[in-house]
Amino acid sequence: MQRTDRWLGVALIVLAAAVLWSARSFPKVPGQDLGAAFLPMLIGAGLLACGVVLLVRSLRGLAYSDEPARKPPGTEHFGSFFVIVAAVVFYIALADWLGFLIVAPLCLLAVFKAMRVSTGQAVLWAIGGTLLVHVGFYKLLRVPLPWGLLRPFY
Repeated sequence: MQRTDRWLGVALIVLAAAVLWSARSFPKVPGQDLGAAFLPMLIGAGLLACGVVLLVRSLRGLAYSDEPARKPPGTEHFGSFFVIVAAVVFYIALADWLGFLIVAPLCLLAVFKAMRVSTGQAVLWAIGGTLLVHVGFYKLLRVPLPWGLLRPFY
């Protein structure tokens, strides 16, 4: 696991560098304070932070043990992969009809439960994450997400 984390951390750092480098050349958008490079730079910074954390954790783990920790056979959980793919397909198929504010929390809740997050935390993060993304896109970036069934209430 430490070797996988180390290489994944390096790959994320390289990807973050590429995103940050390419976003530098994005043009300014007239009438907006943030510009076209804001979201790619934010994503690049997040990728960089995740890559550094993975790399540091994998290297710190090497200092504590010379033998990698192994799970007992049969305790792996492969179902979460299929839940994530199904959530993406569900979102693509129904977001325009039902709306972002309905579909996104359902998808996030399914993914969090597949990742074995407690129900209370999963609900909290699903609703909070949906609202945060909606405000970020709608207010900051001025990019409307699909309203779907909630259109009459807007």
